[in-house]
Amino acid sequence: MKITFMGAGSTVFARNVLGDCMCTPVLCEAELALYDIDAKRLEESRIILDAINKNVNEGRAKIGTYLGVENRKEALRGADFVVNAIQVGGYDPCTITDFEIPKKYGLRQTIADTLGIGGIMRALRTIPVMEEFARDMEEVCPDTLFLNYTNPMAMLTGYMQRYTKVRTVGLCHSVQVCSEKLLEKLGMEDKLEGRRETIAGINHMGWLLDLRDKDGNDLYPEIRRRAAEKNATEKHDDMVRFEYIRNLGYYCTESSEHNAEYNPLFIKSRYPEMIDKYNIPLDEYPRRCINQIEGWEKEKNDILKDGKVTHERSKEYASYIMEAVVTGQPYKIGGNVINNGLIENLPREACVEVPCMVDANGINPCRVGRLPLQLAAMNMTNINVQLLTIEAAVTRDRNKIYQAAMLDPHTAAELNMDDIRSMCDELIEAHGDYMKMYR
Repeated sequence: MKITFMGAGSTVFARNVLGDCMCTPVLCEAELALYDIDAKRLEESRIILDAINKNVNEGRAKIGTYLGVENRKEALRGADFVVNAIQVGGYDPCTITDFEIPKKYGLRQTIADTLGIGGIMRALRTIPVMEEFARDMEEVCPDTLFLNYTNPMAMLTGYMQRYTKVRTVGLCHSVQVCSEKLLEKLGMEDKLEGRRETIAGINHMGWLLDLRDKDGNDLYPEIRRRAAEKNATEKHDDMVRFEYIRNLGYYCTESSEHNAEYNPLFIKSRYPEMIDKYNIPLDEYPRRCINQIEGWEKEKNDILKDGKVTHERSKEYASYIMEAVVTGQPYKIGGNVINNGLIENLPREACVEVPCMVDANGINPCRVGRLPLQLAAMNMTNINVQLLTIEAAVTRDRNKIYQAAMLDPHTAAELNMDDIRSMCDELIEAHGDYMKMYR
């Protein structure tokens, strides 16, 4: 079996996913193909994974590295599974650019990797690279299953599913811990064991539609009471999502710092006091990048010093999906797939996040029906931007870029149309060769 990891220089994530594979009996003897365009990061990942292979897997996996575009096809050739974790343009220069230029126009962001002008730009420079990946996979591993972890999830996964022949599912970290973290924050840990839940919507705005304890009792009445009390009496790091519960009736999958910029309701120049009131961390992602880079350097040096790195299987979906496909034993995930009627009151061509059963036949999405109208409406404000951004990437039409930005809820709430066009033009120019196809 062959598992190819695209963007293997994302060392911590490659360690988690491929370390999980080495902890899984049916995957532990796989050939692991590490691909990246950064030689230093690729070599660091190889060293870490070699150590895990030796320490937890008795050296049974075969690990190979493939550097640069010229070796990409060989990395992919014959792959049974391909995991994608690339970041086109990286922290410097592209992430910095996505924050600093909008800031000049008075547009502030928190994460800027999923929606907003930052998410739009990230998609526009990533989709052309994904297109190249797809052409290679269609040639050298046409039967592979492509597991996409790269953001903006709905835009990239939606592009792959609609415009390529590659079997694709989008995977996020937040679905499998959504209800667990909510109950812990509200002091309801006694309800964790045996709980049953339903989550559906779109990536980073999947709704916890139903949550019941092991005896079938609805937990939402108590959740709503405690969430309202917590927001009224203390400042904490999940105030935006608790406001969702108070005003929309439901909790959603991704963090408050993410969701603060997915709508026009929280980051408002006219009401600067709301930033403090709802504890919204502006410019959060650049800070995380700096901390992660510094933290990784220390961790890497510690690992290389004694080689004692080990690993235990994590909650990441990837290895469980591969195991289910290989063994035929069903496994349930929250996956990102093309809607096609799974959620009746969202567009058929939208990329939605719904329960999926995985087995030897691959990813089998489950029909959800209709979302509560207010939740579908919130999703639609994001889907509009996602569909227009995909169309801009496919057609290379700059007008579609402007339109995607004009329909972004947060951008449109802060800027007029002329400033939006000027900001888009400045971003495209600043990103240089990463976005030369849109000039």
